[in-house]
Amino acid sequence: MAKLVYDETGRLLFTKEMKEEYTLLMPQMLPVHFGMMQKLLQNQGYKVDMLTTNHRGIVDEGLKYVHNDTCYPALLVIGQLIDAVKHGGYDPHKVGLLITQTGGGCRASNYIHLLRKALEKADMAYIPVVSVNLSGLEKNPGFNLTLPFIRKAVYAMMYGDIIVNVANQVRPYEVNAGETDAMIDAWSHQLVNGFEQGKGMSRAQMRKIFAQICDDFASIPVQGEPKIRVGIVGEIYVKFAPLGNNNLEKFLLSEGVEPVVPGLTDFIIFKIYNRVSDVDLYGGKWIKKAACKAFMSYIEGCQKDMIQALENSHRFRAPGTFQDLHKLVHGYLGDGNKMGEGWLLTAEMLELIHSGTNNIVCTQPFGCLPNHIVGKGMIRKLKDDYPTSNIVAIDYDPGATKINQENRIKLMLANAKGLSHQESAAPRAAAQEGSRTLTHAGAHA
Repeated sequence: MAKLVYDETGRLLFTKEMKEEYTLLMPQMLPVHFGMMQKLLQNQGYKVDMLTTNHRGIVDEGLKYVHNDTCYPALLVIGQLIDAVKHGGYDPHKVGLLITQTGGGCRASNYIHLLRKALEKADMAYIPVVSVNLSGLEKNPGFNLTLPFIRKAVYAMMYGDIIVNVANQVRPYEVNAGETDAMIDAWSHQLVNGFEQGKGMSRAQMRKIFAQICDDFASIPVQGEPKIRVGIVGEIYVKFAPLGNNNLEKFLLSEGVEPVVPGLTDFIIFKIYNRVSDVDLYGGKWIKKAACKAFMSYIEGCQKDMIQALENSHRFRAPGTFQDLHKLVHGYLGDGNKMGEGWLLTAEMLELIHSGTNNIVCTQPFGCLPNHIVGKGMIRKLKDDYPTSNIVAIDYDPGATKINQENRIKLMLANAKGLSHQESAAPRAAAQEGSRTLTHAGAHA
């Protein structure tokens, strides 16, 4: 058994010996993206299991070990990890827990400390907790993010976004159920295997792969008329994680609509841009600003390649660029609104409305004040400016029942179908009026 080693502050370290013996458990947020991240970590020599559990016991474990005024995503992530250690069939003395640490104003920076307190309370303080961060917040001898790994992770993010984008436009219409998910699995394996051979990690290669992804998903047989589209926005965890939003995308599919989910890339660019705007707003080192602008420019270039591939496909709708989002939110929120998802959340709602997706579910977790302001707090203003917008804020917390959430969404969908009928009836009414006018004129000719 690996020897427990502590640093000078008393923090339990994840050692090189543990890397050989321990299984690292990681929560899931974006199934496609995190699935590729898991494989990348495994290729680095780590034993990693991604948790896909989804049951009430996770919430109960979170409530047992996390203070009840803590935000709902923290409760779920910590509850899922502890539930896995207790009931997942693992040797608790041979597991470590992976958790991201953002370093910003969000309480996500402190999930790691809440998790360690929860482990102490559960008499499992001997389990190492590993911080995944790019800010140098915590380091461990047995875990480090190398530049080659980070490079692969950036590309995995881009590929994950285009895969999810096209999959969401195919899955509601597929003739043979499951073909879309099978294509996702095939491409995820192909991409990760390519990374290990040095393939797919240049702009030129990525452009070719983007086009191939579009072609492959476009080849899946589809049927039926276009469905009503429903956008999903909100706090990043409950927006993406099936555990966090009670399988919202699956529910929308069951209701016969097409889910539209903004990608992760804009959020990553947003977080880098915040470092640039901090210097503009509050002062700071020009070299930090220059470095962040260079990194942001590179990812924006990759995003434009993705958008171009979608447009060239003549089959799939393409999102706008990060700069397009930034322009849309002018007059609503400033760059200083950057806690949580900040102005980006409002911008995503505006982009959905401008692109013809007027029906939106805004996912709001308990305890996330910034997102209640830039999400729920902006809905009235957006409805005033865009009367055809149909937006509902859904609260996610330990006491919210799935049936109540789904009933509120069903009411929004009923409104969406009513608006759709009105829009389709208007051209018919105009055509009938025109026909009557022509007949009336002919009678007097």
